[in-house]
Amino acid sequence: MHIQEGPLLSNIDTPEALRRLKATQLVQFSEELRNYIIDHVAIYGGHFGASLGVVELTVALHYAFNTPSDQLVWDVGHQAYGHKILTGRKSEFHTNRVYGGISGFPKRKESEFDAFGVGHSSTSISAALGMAVANQKFDKNRQHIAVIGDGALTGGMAFEAMNHAGVSNSNLLIVLNDNCMSIDPNVGALKDYLTDISTSHFYNKFRDEAWKILGKISKFGPNAQELVANVENSIKSFLLKQSNLFEALNLRYFGPVDGHDVNYLVHVFNDLKQIPGPKILHCITKKGKGYWVAEEDQTKWHAPGSFDKISGEIHQPQNTFPEPPKYQDVFGHTLVELARLNEKVMGITPAMPSGSSMNIMMKEFPERSFDVGIAEQHAVTFSAGLATQGAIPFCNIYSTFMQRSYDQVIHDVCLQNLPVVFCLDRAGFAGADGPTHHGAYDIAFMRCIPNMIVSAPMNESELRNLMFTGMEAGSPFCIRYPRGKGVLIDWKTPFEKIEIGKGRIIVEGSDIAFLTIGTMGNYALSACKELEKVGVKAGLYDMRFVKPIDEVMLHEVFGRYKYIITVEDGCIMGGFGGAVTEFMVEHDYHVKMIRLGIPDRIVEHGTQLELHQECGFDPKGIYEAALKVLKAQTV
Repeated sequence: MHIQEGPLLSNIDTPEALRRLKATQLVQFSEELRNYIIDHVAIYGGHFGASLGVVELTVALHYAFNTPSDQLVWDVGHQAYGHKILTGRKSEFHTNRVYGGISGFPKRKESEFDAFGVGHSSTSISAALGMAVANQKFDKNRQHIAVIGDGALTGGMAFEAMNHAGVSNSNLLIVLNDNCMSIDPNVGALKDYLTDISTSHFYNKFRDEAWKILGKISKFGPNAQELVANVENSIKSFLLKQSNLFEALNLRYFGPVDGHDVNYLVHVFNDLKQIPGPKILHCITKKGKGYWVAEEDQTKWHAPGSFDKISGEIHQPQNTFPEPPKYQDVFGHTLVELARLNEKVMGITPAMPSGSSMNIMMKEFPERSFDVGIAEQHAVTFSAGLATQGAIPFCNIYSTFMQRSYDQVIHDVCLQNLPVVFCLDRAGFAGADGPTHHGAYDIAFMRCIPNMIVSAPMNESELRNLMFTGMEAGSPFCIRYPRGKGVLIDWKTPFEKIEIGKGRIIVEGSDIAFLTIGTMGNYALSACKELEKVGVKAGLYDMRFVKPIDEVMLHEVFGRYKYIITVEDGCIMGGFGGAVTEFMVEHDYHVKMIRLGIPDRIVEHGTQLELHQECGFDPKGIYEAALKVLKAQTV
C-alpha cells in the first residue's frame, strides 16, 4: 500500500539531501516526517510513541552533523524510525519488522548510518565513547553522539560509561531524550532529579540567558567560554540547591531545551560542535508527540499494532470464540493468587510491569511489588536480599534481558542457594523484535549453574503449577515461557505441586519418541497425530524440567525406543537436547537421536511461527524430521 509523502519528504532520502533544505523548511519537513511515521505504523504496526517523540531531534541531528562521518548511536532503537526513513530506507520501510525485511532496530550490516547495533538499553554512551576514544587515537575528525532516553539512563551501565567519559577528554556528546517514560512511566530518584531540573522556573530563565551568551563565545575567545561555564555552574548549584549530577561526573551539562523546537536544536548542536570534551544536552520531549491518543496513553501506544488513524482505534482480531490468554497474563494473575496464599511472596520487575503483567500484582499488593527501573542486575541482587530475610521473590525478567544479570544469578543467588523464583518471559523466539530480543540462550546458561532448577510449562495450567511449586521449592527456581497466547481456554485450574525433576507421558508410542520441554510439546503433539495417520506410533514425553532432568523417565525411553527426537525453542548448543545427549553418553545408550531447536546462528526477525518453520521445529518440521529418520533406517 502506497503511503502519501509530503512535498519535502518525497524528495529526501538521505541526510545529505536533508542538509540542502533551508533552515526555514525544517518545521514543515519535521511535520511531514511525523505524518509519514503515523501513516506507516497505522497500516503496518510497530513501535510508535518513542519515534514520534524524537522527530525534531532526529531531523536536527542529521541536519547539524555530517552523518555518517559523524557517528550517531541510538540507545535501544525504539526511537529510530525517523532515522531509518532519513537514511536510505524509506522505500523499504514497509518491510520493517517483517520476515525478510529491515530490522526494527539500528543494525550495522543494514546501513552505514547505523553506527552501532542496539536493542538492549543503556549501551549507547559506552559504544559512542569507545568510538570517540578510538577516533581520537587514530586522529579522525569526527563527532560522536549518543542519544539516550531517561528510562535507559536508569541502567547502571549508562552511569559506568558517564563516569569513564568524564575523565576521557573525548569528543562525545550525550543527548538525553527526557520524556519521563521508557515503556511504562519511569520510577526512582533519577526521575525526580530530572523533573526538578526541567521544572525549575528560575533555573530555566537563567539558563536561557546563559545560552544567549554561549552563542556569542566565538567572538570573545576561550576566556569568555570559561566565564559562561562558571556562571552557569553557579546558577545550577544555587537554584537547584544541589550539585549537578552530570557535572559531578565532569560532563558539561547544557539544558534543558525544548526537544520539539527543531530550529533551536540545530542552533544548539552547531554551538556544541565547537565545545571540546564530553558534554550532555538535556532535551525535554513528549512521547507520542503529534498524535493525540499516543500523547494521552503513552504506555498503550508504545507499540500499538495497526490502528485507524482518524479515530485512534487500535485494530483487534475479530474472534467470535473464546481465546486462550497470554502467558504473561497467566503469570500476572497467578502471582496475585500466590500472594494471597502466602504473605512472603513478592514481585520484582525491571521496568516491564505492563509487558510482564506484574502491574496486576502492583495494583493489588503495591507494598509487595517493585518496579526497579531498567536495572536487571539490581533486580536480581535485590531479590536475593529479599530472600535472605525470608521473602519469596518472584523476579520476572524477559529471557533476553536476563542475560544482563548473569553474574548476579550465579554469585548472589545460586552460590548462596537463595529461594528466588525467576520467571523468564519471552523465552524462545520473540518475533518481530528479532535477534536482540530472542530468548534463545536461557536453558543453556541456567542449567550449568549449581543449585538452579530449570523448568518450562507445556501450557498455562502447568505454568500455574510450576509457580506454585517454585514458591515452596526453597532454592533458586527458573520457569521459562514464551511470548504470546497459550493453548487452554479453561486455564485457571487448582494448584498442584509438581515433583521437582519429574516429567510426564503425554502419548504412549513404540516407533519413535519425542522428548520436549515447554510449549514445544504442543507442536510435537500435533506431529504425533499426523504420524498416526501414516501408521507411525510416536510417543511424547513432556520433561517439564531440564534440571534436574527425569532420569527414571529417560532410562525408560532409551530402553524402549531406537529413535528419539528432542524438541526445544532454545539454542541447541548446550540446551535441553544437549542435556539428553549427556545422559545418553553417560549411561552408554546407543540410539539414533536428532535434536531440534534454535541453530548455532543468528536468526533474524519474523513471526514466531515463521521462525519456527525456518528452524524446522514447527509441527510440520517435527513430523518431517520423524519420517526422515525412520525412512533413513529402513533404506
